[in-house]
Amino acid sequence: MHIAVVSIFPEMVGQVVEYGVVGRAEKRGLLSLHYENPRDYTEDSHRTVDDRPYGGGPGMVLKYEPGAKAIRAARNKLPADSLVVCLSPQGAIFDQATAQRFAKLPGMILLAGRYEGIDERLIDAEVDEELSLGDFVMSGGEIAAMAVIDAVARLLPGVLGDEESAAQDSFMQGLLDHPHYTRPESVDGLKVPAVLLSGDHARIARWRYKQALGRSFLRRPELVERLKLSQEQRKLLDEFLQEQVRV
Repeated sequence: MHIAVVSIFPEMVGQVVEYGVVGRAEKRGLLSLHYENPRDYTEDSHRTVDDRPYGGGPGMVLKYEPGAKAIRAARNKLPADSLVVCLSPQGAIFDQATAQRFAKLPGMILLAGRYEGIDERLIDAEVDEELSLGDFVMSGGEIAAMAVIDAVARLLPGVLGDEESAAQDSFMQGLLDHPHYTRPESVDGLKVPAVLLSGDHARIARWRYKQALGRSFLRRPELVERLKLSQEQRKLLDEFLQEQVRV
């Protein structure tokens, strides 16, 4: 997987490969990251990448020319048909399904905005999709780009030590994850659920799915609404809710 990041702070994004899963992916040659700084494509002594907005208003706007040149330079170094994605509050919400779709691409270019915004002509001319992490404001797109890289990298074959880890992550089945426990069996008077100590893998799998379904219903009900529950799923959810009342 080849990813290029267009940012005026490439060193910031570069931290994503210094740790954990993404770092291992790069070391194993499963992921390559490349950076393009629009400042490198300016022609003035101050390396200016922004200017005042037409029509007035606060803040500054990233200019068309250096951004377009940086994106085109990235295209030349990535596989053909690599997707250009702009991290923007105006974009669709990034989710697990999008991460799975991206993980199947040969490459992609992530454009990290800054200041008040990006000249719209750059988006119209060079960008394929706009993505947002959610309905909140950050100072730039670098952190969003790092989040996308991390979410995509862990889905690449061979990146995780246990391929089941990715398959069982939250949202992979459209639900939040089930609760996790480890040793000791009892601590501060709190015990691990007995079913997890039973050794009965079928019962454990059923319990875990019931917990995932139930906590999704309580915390993110819209996830459950999208599932169009089967009779068995409704039965599991009813069991979960009845158990909560007893507790």
